[in-house]
Amino acid sequence: MTINDALARYHLLGRTGLRVSPIALGAMTFGEGGWHAGEDTARSIFLRYLEAGGNFIDTADIYAGGRSEDLLGTFIQETGTRDRLVISTKFTVATTPGDPNSGGNGRKNILASLDASLRRLRTDYVDLYWLHMWDAITPAEEVMSTLDTLVRSGKVRAIGLSNVPAWYAAKAHLLAQARGWEPVAALQLEYSLAERSIEREHLPAAAELGIGVIPWSPLANGLLTGKYARQQTAQPQGIGRLAEMETDGTLERTRTSGNPTFTKLFTDNTWRTIDLLSDVAHEIGRSPAQVALNWVTRRPGVVSTLVGATRVQQLDDNLRAIDFEIPHALAERLEEASRPLPGYPYYFFGAATQPMINGGTAAVYATPSWSE
Repeated sequence: MTINDALARYHLLGRTGLRVSPIALGAMTFGEGGWHAGEDTARSIFLRYLEAGGNFIDTADIYAGGRSEDLLGTFIQETGTRDRLVISTKFTVATTPGDPNSGGNGRKNILASLDASLRRLRTDYVDLYWLHMWDAITPAEEVMSTLDTLVRSGKVRAIGLSNVPAWYAAKAHLLAQARGWEPVAALQLEYSLAERSIEREHLPAAAELGIGVIPWSPLANGLLTGKYARQQTAQPQGIGRLAEMETDGTLERTRTSGNPTFTKLFTDNTWRTIDLLSDVAHEIGRSPAQVALNWVTRRPGVVSTLVGATRVQQLDDNLRAIDFEIPHALAERLEEASRPLPGYPYYFFGAATQPMINGGTAAVYATPSWSE
């Protein structure tokens, strides 16, 4: 199977009619300075993704201070490809220091953010508009009614939630259904061999409600690419975002950044998973990044997986992650090695307690089940 054939196996986005490629291009790297790609390289990455047959591109108003949207809008205009692409962007993060209404999920910021994004993207609509993260205070009624208004106005085609609690996603979706508003089409959530927390609540909820899942950071910020080596401190040694990160023009170690997105990864269990990942990749003649991406794209409920790149070669390597299958026995080893501990109350729902529930019988199965 060629890259083009694999990318052309489109999936429906939740319960919408939008068809999206199984690999989505994340434009977070579009911009200047630090780990960003720069305009010429970003254009090459964009063109290569289109050439390979991809149609789903994701950005946010905050990426590179709006420069990501601006560059993406330029590239779309240059190529005349707006109608064939599914474009998504996000709101939530404040854009003006000292102004609390320039961020959050209130109606004022949603409306202002979308207008600004449309100007930078040089378009009059976005196909998918994401709430970037839960702000913990805005009523779900205000959020969903505002997003419904945007869909009805034609400025937005579908809506999604990113980085939210599972209970909030369920509440927002069911509230919208009950009121006749636009429901949630997709959840954009962190998911990888190094971060599988969403399997406890989010994946079952999405499956039950008919919501698609779009993983971000499927390579755990590069930790699953094989380019980092473990030190005695369990911190990564190598060249990349996890070894050092740019903040306000200076480089600092991620171990002192305090950002949980990075620091939570540096555990002995993660390094054991990386060791097994390297072994599996060597056995089947693929890169660790390709194996890690392949694993995520084939998980139940996953519609499309976000990948970013700062080089065209890196994008090509990522796109080749969906043109093969991991042998079942090796996939099972990866699944078992990286499986998160169930924790309370989830261990009540496993095999150990089923005989108590089912009168001592071996098992009772619900079909279909997200976990089968």
